[in-house]
This record gives sequence, C-alpha cells and structure tokens, in this order.
Amino acid sequence: MDHARRAVFRHGMPRVREWAVWSLPRPLLALWFVVTCGYLAWIAARAADFHFRPRDLVLFAALVACGAFSVEMTRRGRASEPAGVVKDVYAVWELPVVFLLPGLYALIVPAIRLTLTQWRVRRAPVYKRVYTVAAIGIAYGCARLVYTGALPATYDPRTYLVSHTATWLMAAGAAAVTQWAVNQGLILAVLKLENPSAGVKEQLFSKETLQNDATELCAALLVAVGMTISEFTLIIALPLTTLLQRSFWHAQLLTEARADAKTGLLNAATWEREASAEVARAVRTFSPLAVALLDLDRFKRINDTYGHLAGDEVLRTIADTMSAVLREYDLAGRFGGEEFVMLLPQTRAPDAFRIADRVRAHIARLPIVTPAGEPVSVTVSIGVAALDAGSSRELPELLAAADAALYRAKASGRDQVQMISTSRGLSAVGPGDDSNSAAALFWQGGPRQAAASVLQLPADANQDPDGSDSTAPTSAFAV
Repeated sequence: MDHARRAVFRHGMPRVREWAVWSLPRPLLALWFVVTCGYLAWIAARAADFHFRPRDLVLFAALVACGAFSVEMTRRGRASEPAGVVKDVYAVWELPVVFLLPGLYALIVPAIRLTLTQWRVRRAPVYKRVYTVAAIGIAYGCARLVYTGALPATYDPRTYLVSHTATWLMAAGAAAVTQWAVNQGLILAVLKLENPSAGVKEQLFSKETLQNDATELCAALLVAVGMTISEFTLIIALPLTTLLQRSFWHAQLLTEARADAKTGLLNAATWEREASAEVARAVRTFSPLAVALLDLDRFKRINDTYGHLAGDEVLRTIADTMSAVLREYDLAGRFGGEEFVMLLPQTRAPDAFRIADRVRAHIARLPIVTPAGEPVSVTVSIGVAALDAGSSRELPELLAAADAALYRAKASGRDQVQMISTSRGLSAVGPGDDSNSAAALFWQGGPRQAAASVLQLPADANQDPDGSDSTAPTSAFAV
C-alpha cells in the first residue's frame, strides 16, 4: 500500500502541478476555486436529500436529448463554436429542468451539455469549461431557490399552474431573470479580472445580445408552461427552437463578417466603408473629424521572443483597450498585422490629439502576460490627421496624412503621437519628455506636401497638450 501511495504521489502530483489552471493570475485562480468549490458543495448538499423517481429521470433524459440535439446542430451548422462568450438556445431546454424537476437535476444539466460540447464541437481548456459549468450550475441553483421560494411548499405543478397562472408565471419569470443575472455576473467578474480594460458591453449588454437573451428566456418559459401541461410539448418545441437557434447564428455570422477574427474590431473593409461615409458626412455638414493610425513598436521582437501566440494575445489586449478608451461612436478597426486605425467623428484637432495620447498612455501601462506567464511591455506610435470644420478632404487623403505623422512618430523615438491638421499641427511627446514648444503645421495642397512639411520639423519641436492619463483599464475565460 505504501509503495502504491508513493507511486501515485510521484507520478500523479507532477501532472496536477502541470494543470493549466495554475498559470492563472491569483485573483482569477481564487475566483475559479471559489466558484468551482461552491458548485461542487451545492451538488453534494442536494444529493444528500435526493429521491430518485423513474418519471423524473425520463423527463430529464428527454430534455437532455433536446439539448444534445442543439449541440449537434451547432457542430453541423457552424465550422466551430466561437471562442469567448457564446450565445445560444440551451436555456430553452435547461430552464424547464429548474421548474419541473428536483434541484439536483438543474445543477448537473450544464455539466452534461458542456461535456458533450467539449467532445463534439470544440475543445477548450478544461479549466475554462469547468468554470463555465460551475457558473451556469450556480445560476440554475439560484433560479431554483427563487422559484420554490415564491410558491407553496407542497404543490402539484400542473394543478397550481391552472389555478394560479399569474403567480406561477411571475415566479418562473423571476427565476429566469435571476438565472440570467447570476450567470452574467459570474462571466463579468472573470472578464474584468482577466482583462480590466475589456469592453464587456458589446459581449454581454449590447442591444442585440439583450434581445437574444430575452427571446431565449421567453422561449424557455413557454416550453416550461407547455411541458407542465403535457410532456408532448417537446414535439412542437423542438422545431421552433431549431429555427430560433438558426436566427441567432445568422446574427452572429453577420457580426463576424464585419469583425476582424483575431481582435474583434472592425475589419479593414468594413472600417473603410463606414469611415468613408463618416468623412463624407463631416464634409457635408462642416463638422470636425480625425483619423488616427496606431502601430505597435517593435512587434516583430515580441513574436520572435515570446512566440506568435503571445503576439496574438498582445493584439487582442490592444484591441480591448482601444474599445474601452474610445467613445461609443468612434470607429476602431484593424488594418492588418500590428496596425490599427481609429476614426473620431465630431472631434477637433486638440481633442483628437488628447484621445490618441490617452490610448497610447493606457497601452504603455498594460499588464500584458504571455500564455507562459511572462510579462510583456508594449508601446505604440500613433499618427493623427484632423479634418477641421469646413475643410474638404476624402478618407484616402486623411489616411495618407496620418501615415506621414505615424512615420515621424516612429522616426522620433516611438511611444508618442504626431498629428497633422488642416490648419494646425501638434506633436506629442513620449514618456519623460518635458518639452512644451509648439510646432506649427499647415496643410499645403494635400497629404504629400503635408507629409513633407511634418517630416522637416526638428525632433525637439514637440508639444505636450495636457498629459492626461488614468490607470489602464485591460478578456475571456468563459466559453
């Protein structure tokens, strides 16, 4: 026996120590342990007073089978499950478990579904799947507590639904909202701990996302009402839910067609199309506008030193930071490689400079960590071109001017902002430069002459506008 124990310790413990979960930052690791252990403890508590009934098992198996069909639809309908926060229709089959079956079933149903997803659709890191299972299970457990707390202790669901329909619907609706709120809260916690500057609004609280969530919860309530009356409701619910799932995919595919796959920002074609329309509108309405080109400094060195996976993580973090710092109506996109682009509508030249410098300062302070746990320091150079009110330029001209300003930012030492305006110019300073001298730039006939004039400025002709900064706000553990 002692020999076997030593063998287990010698061969098993190193494998435990090699689990990917240990590479998480301490706050994330603590959250993972609290949520996972709380979920397992809740299952153990519910199992202690569980009473098996064959009829319950048959109903549970039918709902799980419908969920498995939805998983299989995901595998066949898409090339793969998208990474990050996933929106689908599984709650349509899992929320009825909360209302119609003992609490233990509600706790374990997400574990069955996500195990099948891991096997059939996409393999994700196991610790991520475990956290997702625990978060969804806890959300269903909380929904069960709200539902049972709002109804009499002993009741027959079918009889109570017929005699107290309004009360039943309010209890079920409150439980569904509780499930959504708890699940969103646990996802939000891990997103913010992993990347404080992550733009979670588009992932969790955008108008389209909230509409999809509301539709899913309403469909789940209708299925629960129908199944309380008759289990044969599943025959009608399955094709309708399939159509709902396809409509969700359609919305997701439209979003993916607009977005850069690696960063989630607008891809180059979409950004250029929307930016061209904004520039034309600004010229027509005599409104100010600015375009900024952002390029990572010495990005090839990061790829060569830490590997391309680390480089991809840097790109994603930069994109999240841009989304967090920019305003809702600004357009951020990826032009390819390590180059990003921003369009700032209704923005005068000094304000455009300040916004670009704020983005630069946030990125310079990002706590980026590679998958291997090594910290990476990243800086960016930004070139800005401003279209003053009353000026008449097109997007290619603004991009050419911004590119000229970016070139000078690189040539002047990197980690700084340079700007060209149709009537004035500003040149940013990198960290530690205290110069305050002004640089006067004038647009002289187009981007090529503007580029020439900006490149002829002396390197010390820099102006530090206000130096405004804040701690860096820095995406997704839930799958």
